[in-house]
Amino acid sequence: MREQRRPGRVVVVGAGMVAHRFAEQLVAREGDWHLTVVGDEPYAPYDRVHLSDAITGATAADLTLNPAVWDDERVELVTGDAVASIDRDARTVATRSGRVIAYDDLVLATGSWPWVPRTEGADLPGVLAYRTLDDIARIKDWVADRAAALGRPVRGAVVGGGVLGLEAAAALQHLGATATVVEFADRLMAVQLDAGGGEALRVLVAGKGMDVRTTSAATRVVPGPDGTVAGLELSTGELLDVDVVIFSTGIRPRDRLAREAGLGIGERGGVLVGPTCRSSDPQIWAIGECASHDGECAGLVAPGNAMADVVVSQLFGGPRTYTRAADGTQLKGVGVEAASFGDVLALTPGALEVTFADPVARTYRKLVVSDDARTLLGGVFVGDIALYSSLRPLLGRPLGADPSAFLAPEGGAPVSTDLPDDVVVCSCANVTAGTIRGAVTEHGCQSVAEVKTCTKAGTVCGSCVPMLTKIVNSSLEQAGVAVSHAMCEHFAMSRAELFALVRAGTGRTFSQIVATHGTGRGCAICRPVVASILSSLGVGHVLQPDQASLQDTNDHLLANLQKDGTYSVVPRMPGGEVSPEKLLALAEIARDFGLFTRVTGAQRIGMFGARQDQLPAIWRRLVDAGFESGQAYGKSLRAVKTCVGSTWCRFGVQDSSSMAVRLELRYRGLRSPHKFKVGVSGCARECAEARGKDVGVIATAAGWNVYVGGNGGFTPKHAELLAEDLDSETLVRVIDRFLALYIRSADRLQRTAPWVADFPGGMAELRAIVVDDRDRIGAELEAEIERHVAGYVDEWRATLDDPAKLAAFTPYVNAPSSTDPNLTYELRRGQPVPVTITAPPHGLTPSATTSAPTPSGTTSATTPSGTTSATTPSAPVEVCHVDDLTPERGAGALLDGVPVAVFRLADDRVLAVQQRDPFSGANVLSRGIVGDRAGRPTITSPMHKQVWDLETGECLDAVGKDPHPLRTYPTTVTAAGTVLVAP
Repeated sequence: MREQRRPGRVVVVGAGMVAHRFAEQLVAREGDWHLTVVGDEPYAPYDRVHLSDAITGATAADLTLNPAVWDDERVELVTGDAVASIDRDARTVATRSGRVIAYDDLVLATGSWPWVPRTEGADLPGVLAYRTLDDIARIKDWVADRAAALGRPVRGAVVGGGVLGLEAAAALQHLGATATVVEFADRLMAVQLDAGGGEALRVLVAGKGMDVRTTSAATRVVPGPDGTVAGLELSTGELLDVDVVIFSTGIRPRDRLAREAGLGIGERGGVLVGPTCRSSDPQIWAIGECASHDGECAGLVAPGNAMADVVVSQLFGGPRTYTRAADGTQLKGVGVEAASFGDVLALTPGALEVTFADPVARTYRKLVVSDDARTLLGGVFVGDIALYSSLRPLLGRPLGADPSAFLAPEGGAPVSTDLPDDVVVCSCANVTAGTIRGAVTEHGCQSVAEVKTCTKAGTVCGSCVPMLTKIVNSSLEQAGVAVSHAMCEHFAMSRAELFALVRAGTGRTFSQIVATHGTGRGCAICRPVVASILSSLGVGHVLQPDQASLQDTNDHLLANLQKDGTYSVVPRMPGGEVSPEKLLALAEIARDFGLFTRVTGAQRIGMFGARQDQLPAIWRRLVDAGFESGQAYGKSLRAVKTCVGSTWCRFGVQDSSSMAVRLELRYRGLRSPHKFKVGVSGCARECAEARGKDVGVIATAAGWNVYVGGNGGFTPKHAELLAEDLDSETLVRVIDRFLALYIRSADRLQRTAPWVADFPGGMAELRAIVVDDRDRIGAELEAEIERHVAGYVDEWRATLDDPAKLAAFTPYVNAPSSTDPNLTYELRRGQPVPVTITAPPHGLTPSATTSAPTPSGTTSATTPSGTTSATTPSAPVEVCHVDDLTPERGAGALLDGVPVAVFRLADDRVLAVQQRDPFSGANVLSRGIVGDRAGRPTITSPMHKQVWDLETGECLDAVGKDPHPLRTYPTTVTAAGTVLVAP
């Protein structure tokens, strides 16, 4: 006997069609449960199936799904506020506005996001998507504005010839633009139609004025003189003159929240669920496009609604489970008819195909049946889809007549409406023929409209309405009745999702990107991610004004931060090679600046103990000596380790040294989701330990073997063989593709080892894409690396040439010649090493708390005994002009010899806290990342990522340690812009 249960607090993340279905089903149940539905769009759930109606004048209100469900007092709808995180232990979700909502059961209905292939110029103004109401508004505005500016009709292209792509092309035509459809496959609607159906559809859409390019890929969006879209370059070499490009190239499940919460994820993404739609957490369920069931994420409404029904049943202890039914698809809003269901390509063993094509009438019909011609397995209909709604419910059942009779040009065999009660007529709402009949006989419905309201059949895509109508009318006649359709709180998406959005969009600063895709000031998670994405896309220098405040601990000053607040300096030595003259230069620099020196594990020389203010002088001498940045500080290529190979070694079979130098010079400075390392061994003896690297190359007598996904560190892993016996040029191309694909699709701070391990389809799929170029994106991936190589600039040389960037290396804005007063060293084995800092933070004891302004303008402080006393601030000290401070970035200052960190926020407020990190004791907080948490301005330590409120000094995240507050300092900005800080 099943356990009888009742839901309590239910929270649904996502407010799309499937969430609405879930709410409707739950509202129909009795009980004292409470439902909260949280959506990130500013609209109530709306009908995405009929999104194209918004082109022809439908409003958001017109497309809004039945709003009555939200009138139930047990239901709350929250719009425009995305869920940012899930706390499984506390059973709460937090939204980006800061609201925390408790749950007993959590339902993820986050849907999917539009995937755009990596295409040069995809971020230009005029490159758009076609998925939401806001997308439609942007398309309408762009076409209208460009037509007015150009004084002629707009020329458009749609990349993707699937159902949604064709709808987008029709939308462009409705707006007065021309439309060219570019499809990578050899036919339109390649997933839903066979070759004959695809050709018939091409003829029909061409008759509607659409140009079609099949077997073509978009390789580059070409800008015009004003920087907007002016052309689309195809893989065939053709250049289309266009003013707008819409990408409709597929979707990916929005599973960031689930990933960050540690839920099981399917091989191809999506929240892993079983027949009950329950995730790996018993209290969390997933439905719709974000759910991965049997390795698939359904991209249609019907299976999502079926999942919603299953979860509601399960919440009440019911037995219902989910089984994926065969999909059916109907083209809408284009002005031509096309539909299909089941096994359209006759892949079932023994399947027979019965086809009727009429070139005069421009129709194409095909049925796929079992080897005995009795059981219906699939159907394709183009130009005339009258049979679609009648035959689709019979999928997997006996046809009851000769298949050819159904396809006969004159009428065909009649399809009986006397379907068994268990046949699903409306797959979108999972409504059977028996339910439809019951609406008439048991609930008194006397029209199709009433049956639709009662059962929800035909209320989604509408393709079942013809059969629904037949069943309703037949039932009415029989009754004697006359007969008259989530990274952080700031970005509700994964790093890969954000990468795709940034690449496709126009935003090239953090403020633009967060305004478009997120909210707030950002934080120590998303700011470095955006910085990395911009660098991967070749946007500017990491220390230019709009990017400097985004950089993480090491990129902040282009050097590795050490425990005492000083830095290490590691110049590049390609392949571990260095001339005697360069060695002498290194020795002199280390001696003159008193630096600790050692050989690193990456066959380079590292120098430690360089102060912030010394870094430019050290690097000036290194650059003059012929060195360049080794990017030891960045999430990028670290080094290529190698042996001497056949150049010197008697066992070497290939010149591994030359190959290592070639690879290092090619990938130097290439920013990626995490650091990556390369190794090249000259023979199978593997002296370079290449299989312990992200990319490992091992020489063979016939060429090179390449391995990927290895690493040392905390969880060491051997790399796996990707390809073998490659010549040198092919080797480079394969590595290019692998790295470009990794940069494009890996999660935040995901090394190649887990990325390879989690790659959908495993190594075989990765090999098919990277080595075999099955998906024909090899040239595109190689082009990404080529663009990096062509645009490479040594970051340190560029910094030295820019006085504005050099200003960031000044330790104290009001005392530029002063240095950190707390740096202390001792000799160990003849070299200087830092003395461990044990003193407590300045101005605080372990029992003290922060100070904060009181209404009277004095300062309140909590004493060790816990009482509060009032003190009068000291006379303020003039620190600098406000324009000397970079927005959202800190600067050091000295107040009576005490280091203070001063921050200018985006709204030009200036706040100040102690410079010393309470946990490490180092004077480094001005080098942390400014952000916000639930609207509160924050600073994150560059040391170990503790977070404090900049206004109050409260420790918001101690990262596993006992929280220590910061001392805050009252600040004032005068009318003349002078920044005053009170000691």
